[in-house]
Amino acid sequence: MAVPAQNREPADAAERRSAAAVTVYRAEQLPPYDRAFYESVRDGMIRVDAITVPPRDACAFEVPAGHLFRVANVAGPQVGDLNLWNAADLSERFYSGKTRALHATHVSTGDRLWSNFPWLRAMATITHDTLDWYGFDQSGAGVHDVIGTRCDPYTHHLLTGADYHRCCHSNLTRAVAAARDLPLAKAESHVHDVVNLFMCTGYQRGTNQYFMKASPARRGDFVELFAEIDLLVALSACPGGDCGAGHSSDRATCHPLGVEIFRPKEGRLAGWRPAPPNGYRGRHGVK
Repeated sequence: MAVPAQNREPADAAERRSAAAVTVYRAEQLPPYDRAFYESVRDGMIRVDAITVPPRDACAFEVPAGHLFRVANVAGPQVGDLNLWNAADLSERFYSGKTRALHATHVSTGDRLWSNFPWLRAMATITHDTLDWYGFDQSGAGVHDVIGTRCDPYTHHLLTGADYHRCCHSNLTRAVAAARDLPLAKAESHVHDVVNLFMCTGYQRGTNQYFMKASPARRGDFVELFAEIDLLVALSACPGGDCGAGHSSDRATCHPLGVEIFRPKEGRLAGWRPAPPNGYRGRHGVK
């Protein structure tokens, strides 16, 4: 808190603070992760495309429903900022806040990436994460967060007075503009809060400020996702590199990110259907 408290603690302050914590959404309320199904889909999958995302830049690509895609550290520790949209309707996009509330501050194998209202459906499911061993460290940090936003030129200008155009927000904007032949202003309106892949983050004890530390990712580490609907994906190789010191500059050592897209073997999707939109009818209490 920037300003010291101006009010004296009441006599029952300790009692008020001692209220029991209640998990807002219980994991058992969500559709269960069908590990056997996803492992079957992964087994023998066939690579159909490969993309390299250059350092301090972004690429956009499509992943059909029922396919998988991997994002990999191909040269060294590198954070990637991920955006997802319904390929047929960019107004449906990844909802980081609801994903965080339904799962956790950091995501891994078995977690889903959910879309915004009124659709609120699984866009993708994480099927493999080579950093799932990391958990939460002594600083309270984890990997692959859905709590940060993305480095952007507006905050950079606010804090420094300078312009920097290779931040993740700008990278993603250029990628979407190119992928959908949109003017920059229109493309920018579709860019949204990200999954910070490979980024190691948490909240400082005492101040609760968001912090980052050097990513534990190494060459060969990857995150793999299954597309639950037809996706347009954009991925930025963050100018912060491993985000161990800073971002929004050309000072950090940065590496490319590799993307591979796979289709399952014939018959592995028997009985599977793309995720349907949420069943709520949108009346909001109005007859």
